[in-house]
Amino acid sequence: MVQIQVPARICFFGDHQDYLGLPVIAGAIDRFIELRAYPIKKEEFQIDLKDLGTTKTISLDEELKEVSKNDYFRSAMGVLKLKGLRFSQGYAIEITGNIPLNAGLSSSSALVVAWIRFLVAVQEYFHEVSDQQIGQWAHEAEVSYFDQPGGMMDQYTIAQRGLLYIDTQKAKTQRLKGDLGALVIAESGIAKQTLAVLKNARTFQEKAIAAVRKMQPEFEIQNSEVSDYERCLNFVPKEFRDHWYAAIHNHHITKQARMYLSAPENNQNHLGQLMNEHQRILQYHIQNTPKEMIAMIDAARRAGAKGAKIIGSGGGGCMVAMVDSEKKEQVIEAFLIHGAKAAYEVNLVYPKA
Repeated sequence: MVQIQVPARICFFGDHQDYLGLPVIAGAIDRFIELRAYPIKKEEFQIDLKDLGTTKTISLDEELKEVSKNDYFRSAMGVLKLKGLRFSQGYAIEITGNIPLNAGLSSSSALVVAWIRFLVAVQEYFHEVSDQQIGQWAHEAEVSYFDQPGGMMDQYTIAQRGLLYIDTQKAKTQRLKGDLGALVIAESGIAKQTLAVLKNARTFQEKAIAAVRKMQPEFEIQNSEVSDYERCLNFVPKEFRDHWYAAIHNHHITKQARMYLSAPENNQNHLGQLMNEHQRILQYHIQNTPKEMIAMIDAARRAGAKGAKIIGSGGGGCMVAMVDSEKKEQVIEAFLIHGAKAAYEVNLVYPKA
């Protein structure tokens, strides 16, 4: 039997930044996709998605030339075949999990990473694969393969675990050791609008940056400072100015958070303030937070959360709150009273020693 366990992820700082080549800070948490596979005599993968009540069968000798959109099982197999992996043994595969679906905790990316870990694990002859390589292949299978508007944060964080600063331009990661305190997740019950929100946010930010570069070709968003917002504002068409603000200021917030999370002292109050400022930008400039979720986030702060924000692309989904342990239950209750369908504590999960 082959058994694989893969975590969910939270983006703490840098939402809507990775596809601009800007850094993000994200962490893997203890909600999981579980995959169990048993050898069978048929030359096929028989996949049973227990939580969805659906099944899928893939022949080992499929050519995989035309893959339906979002069929990550086949796209991953196609990507790995190009890397030299081969599939000769059939398996009956059961997949379950407790990551909420379509909620911003990257259940789809966790599924892709789990599937790729399985496909690597069943190779008869293949060298050891690093966690970063797993994340890169997962990004190719989920995003690049279908030309979708996502970055690499989800796949890299889930594959590598822990709390990471991810340089998305260089595809490099740095492990952070700072303390975010106790973490509470709240499920809003509102389905997120991933691709629509991502497409608009990406397109508008890219057009804002392009407008600046047209007037100042030497400008690089990766080297930007807060002062560049006002200095270049008149170069940006009015319809893109909110997203110009988001691109500049969210980048600054992520750099500050990295500094605090790299320092030995406790910086939870500063980090909470940065998280709240990040949410303000997502709410008013990216405009990805429904009013119902704004009410839940505000209630969590009134109950004692140091910081709270929407997770992921937005339009719905989950929220995260940074809290002191003694305020945890009050914050959970506040989320629930104001409409969250579930709220609970989560913990960061780290690579196995």
